[in-house]
Amino acid sequence: MAPSRWLVTGAAGMLGADLLAVLDGVPGIETTAVTRSQLDVTDPAAVRAAIAGHDVVVNAAAWTDVDGAETQEAAATAVNGAGVRNLAEACAGQGAVLLHVSTDYVFDGKGTSPYPEDAPTDPLNAYGRSKLVGEQAVLELLPAHGYVVRTAWLYGEHGGNFVATMLKLAGRMDSLTVVDDQRGQPTWSYELARQLVALGRAALDGDAPAGVYHGTASGETTWFGLARAAFELSGLDPERIAPTTSDAFVRPAPRPGYSVLGHDRWSAAGLKPLPHWRDSLAEAVGRSAFTSLLAAPAAEPGRQS
Repeated sequence: MAPSRWLVTGAAGMLGADLLAVLDGVPGIETTAVTRSQLDVTDPAAVRAAIAGHDVVVNAAAWTDVDGAETQEAAATAVNGAGVRNLAEACAGQGAVLLHVSTDYVFDGKGTSPYPEDAPTDPLNAYGRSKLVGEQAVLELLPAHGYVVRTAWLYGEHGGNFVATMLKLAGRMDSLTVVDDQRGQPTWSYELARQLVALGRAALDGDAPAGVYHGTASGETTWFGLARAAFELSGLDPERIAPTTSDAFVRPAPRPGYSVLGHDRWSAAGLKPLPHWRDSLAEAVGRSAFTSLLAAPAAEPGRQS
């Protein structure tokens, strides 16, 4: 494969950090990393300058305050919508591939079977609406070089997340209650990073059709099931965790009850879907660096940084 230059936005976040780690191990790729303080995606001129000379842009930058978006929808949409449009326009002007990370929140969460990539979108909160605006910009402006990769329920080593919170609370509380009426696919950010890099390389080779892909782990569970698995794989007693309902944790922004996504489009790119969520969780917990999660600040589950 010919040498290529990649730009990673949102490089200080959980997914961004893993993207840099994965890219560092790929021969022939030169990587530029920019954080939120280094690149304001709402500034078109700054975006054009940052993208100049790059072959692939991976956008891991986003407004991720789901509850805050309910009262600041315009601000959220400026980043997740207009900011993504700036990236897509710059990529279109310079012939670069754009891999844009999106979310399951573009769906209404009322499904009972996995959402296919072409399922109708219907966000149930402001955050989802802001992310859908970004998706539409990528698909409109980059019909041949734009890739929307929806993910959900992210956890990883480099930031606060649900798995980190559960393991942290294990040292503070004898018992925990966790929601058991929301279903989704716990996705290890490092596994998603590997998939994004594979997709970008396939795109450069002309082997991956542009469009929407679902970057979530295979299988499904609930937050309760994930918490118990995290305890079990960490050598803790899963019986310390009891189930409850979403009514016990009311938030300003409504959450989808069903966030299971289908993965059929990966075959068109010659790639396999991400592994089963429990296999990835076992690998993640087995890494010595994963213990750093115990010191990570608590955060809302499932949001990419």
